[in-house]
Amino acid sequence: MADDLGDEWWVHGDNSGVSEAEEDTETQPNESKSKKRKGEKEIQDNTKIKKRKKTVQKECFITQKRSEESGDKESNKNKKRRKKKTITDVLTSSEPVAGTPADLISLLRSHFSQTHSVIEQDEMVLNESCFLYCNDLTHSLSSYLKEVCPKWAKIQKQHTQTQSVMLLIVCGSALRSIDLIKQLTVFKGDAKVMKLFGKHMKVEEQKKLLSKVAIHIAVGTPGRICCLLENEGLTTQGLKYLILDWNYRDVKQRRMMDMAEVKADFIKMMNQGLLQSCKEGTFKIGLF
Repeated sequence: MADDLGDEWWVHGDNSGVSEAEEDTETQPNESKSKKRKGEKEIQDNTKIKKRKKTVQKECFITQKRSEESGDKESNKNKKRRKKKTITDVLTSSEPVAGTPADLISLLRSHFSQTHSVIEQDEMVLNESCFLYCNDLTHSLSSYLKEVCPKWAKIQKQHTQTQSVMLLIVCGSALRSIDLIKQLTVFKGDAKVMKLFGKHMKVEEQKKLLSKVAIHIAVGTPGRICCLLENEGLTTQGLKYLILDWNYRDVKQRRMMDMAEVKADFIKMMNQGLLQSCKEGTFKIGLF
């Protein structure tokens, strides 16, 4: 039977065995290569995903930081806006209240408390006997002056002294001074009125005029009046009435004492002999 099969059986059996082994050896490296490629792909994909996550996180952090910065800027802008509006808003919302002697006394006391002792403050600060009747916001300037100076027509004729005025009106600006002079028409009669502020006449020119002519009424700003008092162009000898434009409010709703520069000039002016003369009873102060 073995002879009948011949040599082909042996050869075929041997070849089949070899081919199967070869096939196994050929397929095994291919499978490992494909597994390696798959593993490399997975690693690459994972690294890409990690990079994407990092970039996304970075972008989120940047956008969050920008939004925080923009929010801080907006909040700072809002704070600045609030600061700008505060003074005017408070003054606008508050109801007008007539000034009283206590207001001026408090202003002077708070100023002198920083530079003078308690004993010196008592000597310098005014008392209520130094004041006239104060405007209750119902008077015009002429009607108020008629109230506090009822004998004006008579006493103004007695004034012949140069370098001095009988009635001194102090206000916050040159424009307000002009406005007040116009309001004096009904009250002043034959009295001579002079403007005491800058941008109108030089200090030297005002000194010459005051030395030549007896002026009854002067209207001006604290800065120029203080300058004339310092340079002896104006004295307090003939002064009877010192009227402060206390209650008037400008376009920004500021009163005369709400403006730091005007307030500083006013206190400086009062220190030029006005406080001492008022305490001695030579003149009285009215808040209009």
